[in-house]
Amino acid sequence: MISIISAIHNQLEMNQIFWEFLVKNTHHSFELIVIDNASTDGSGDFFESVGAKVIRNSKNYSYPVTQNQGAAVANFDHFAFLNNDIIVGKNWDKICLDVMGFHGLDVATPAGIERVETREKTKAMNRRWNRIRNTVGLFGMGRSSLLFMWKWMYGDWDTFCDNRQKKFENQIVEGFVGNSIIMTRRGYELVGPWDERIQGADWDLYARSKKRAITHHDVKPVHTILAAFNHHFVRLTSKSKPPPFADLENIISPEKKWGTELKELLKDLP
Repeated sequence: MISIISAIHNQLEMNQIFWEFLVKNTHHSFELIVIDNASTDGSGDFFESVGAKVIRNSKNYSYPVTQNQGAAVANFDHFAFLNNDIIVGKNWDKICLDVMGFHGLDVATPAGIERVETREKTKAMNRRWNRIRNTVGLFGMGRSSLLFMWKWMYGDWDTFCDNRQKKFENQIVEGFVGNSIIMTRRGYELVGPWDERIQGADWDLYARSKKRAITHHDVKPVHTILAAFNHHFVRLTSKSKPPPFADLENIISPEKKWGTELKELLKDLP
């Protein structure tokens, strides 16, 4: 079983889409833990109505704070830290856990628009998505527009996901897609909880896993699983203009935390 952790602030229609595909495309039994950062549109009530465990914050907190809140109450030994503005692929969780087991990974991510098998194909996918989003986005970002641009991007979603699974099977590349991060409880304990000072938490997580791999040899750095794919609407949350983070004064950049060491830790990213 898997503990899925997601933070939200409003975006009710996107949250409903997220839930629909989570139910449809998740293979394993799961619990959904939602950290509601003071939503005013009924999003927290919606998730409670479908059986999610909802932690209600009175203010909007940064990503790492909310993810640690979720992990603290998670019941199972696999954590999935998912953005709410995604559509998960068919059997995303089974593919990820199977490939993680095959390669002995404790931290991994599905592929997505931000990273696929090569830099060139990632750039091509980004160009296509930007054209589609910029065109359809002229008509707003409601449910119909979101689903239309997603269908235009991929055609038949299940077929797209099946084809990637068949093509890439157990293939992985070092690196990450920050909207969907899968961790074993062991990995969370060894690499450590999310650093609550770092909003660029995916970069910090990769750097910490890479350093731990070098110094302790008991975990591998974060890898991307090419056979699994989650769609990310990319910057949808920031465009909804949420209120400033309540912990904004505590936030620093990965560069400030790591200094010159960060460049060395990131050098192996393709």
